[in-house]
Amino acid sequence: MAGAMRQPIDVPSLERYLKQDVPAIKTPVDMKQFSFGQSNPTYLLTAADGKKYVLRKKPPGQLLSKTAHKVEREYKIIHALEQTDVPVPKAYCLCEDSNVIGTPFYIMEFLDGRMFTDPAMPGVSAEERSALWKDAVRTLAKFHSVIPKNVGLETFGKPSGFYDRQIATFTAVSKAQAQARDVDTKEPVGELPHFGDMIRFFSNKATQPRDRGTLVHGDYKIDNMIFHKTEPRVIGILDWEMATVGHPLSDFCNLTSPYFIDGNEHKKEMFKPGATPGLPSRADCIRWYSEVAGYDPTAEILWGDAFFSFRSSVIMQGIAARYALRQASSARASEYAKNTKPFALVAWERVQRVQEQARQKGKL
Repeated sequence: MAGAMRQPIDVPSLERYLKQDVPAIKTPVDMKQFSFGQSNPTYLLTAADGKKYVLRKKPPGQLLSKTAHKVEREYKIIHALEQTDVPVPKAYCLCEDSNVIGTPFYIMEFLDGRMFTDPAMPGVSAEERSALWKDAVRTLAKFHSVIPKNVGLETFGKPSGFYDRQIATFTAVSKAQAQARDVDTKEPVGELPHFGDMIRFFSNKATQPRDRGTLVHGDYKIDNMIFHKTEPRVIGILDWEMATVGHPLSDFCNLTSPYFIDGNEHKKEMFKPGATPGLPSRADCIRWYSEVAGYDPTAEILWGDAFFSFRSSVIMQGIAARYALRQASSARASEYAKNTKPFALVAWERVQRVQEQARQKGKL
């Protein structure tokens, strides 16, 4: 999945840095850019001795958000989790000096395994599909069981107020993204439909899930994992830029979102009972997760699904904004941009569903 560099970097300058600071990576190096990576440009780095590594950097140019593209945080949590049984790639270095290749970056181990862009996992047996999903769920629960202070991450995030911070962040980010203008048409990206209505709903403390203060990945999903080539197990979790301390519900809804919403690589119909042999039910996922994590998300799942939909619409708006400014790192950014407002409308429908459920409970 690595090919031509859509966003070239100064390879000679990188090689000088490696010779001085990371001698384990032998120069000269060959570089290609991965097709995935909506936020931070991601490169395959092949060293002179044939060993492969992955370089992740911030996008070039003036960034829309000060809270996004935090490759420094990504490096910090990967490095911290190396001392646990949570599968992560080995982190080799973090370079915060923008003079080297134009932006901060870090380099990690390249994991040679399987990646599934479609969470329905076509091409594997029913038995293996079930086992792969089970390990993905249990790996998430294992991660949520890590106590931040035990791995030096006690200052990585605040243990309370997670959803309030998320709302504040996404409000500020979305407003900035809405103002981005296409470099050719000069048209602004525009505000998401029912944005203010959704902010008011999610800000209601009476209906928010109570604080739990666990580590959260921020974008835990099947295509952000590397699985063993032949065994049904996760060997590495990728894309940690949105990791923090927060509420485990957000990660669980992210992982199981194919069960309730369409994506660019899948249709939720494939996740209906019996539609895909071996694919577990969402109830199975909840059971597997709660057995390891000790937290059952059932009572809060609808609220979590609605917030996931809202959050995803803001993230897609960000892709649209970066595409408008021609900063998008993914080759498929224009497709995501077109789906931004329809996705927001789906989020609003889900919010209305939660509101209706609350009204019905109030009548009992």
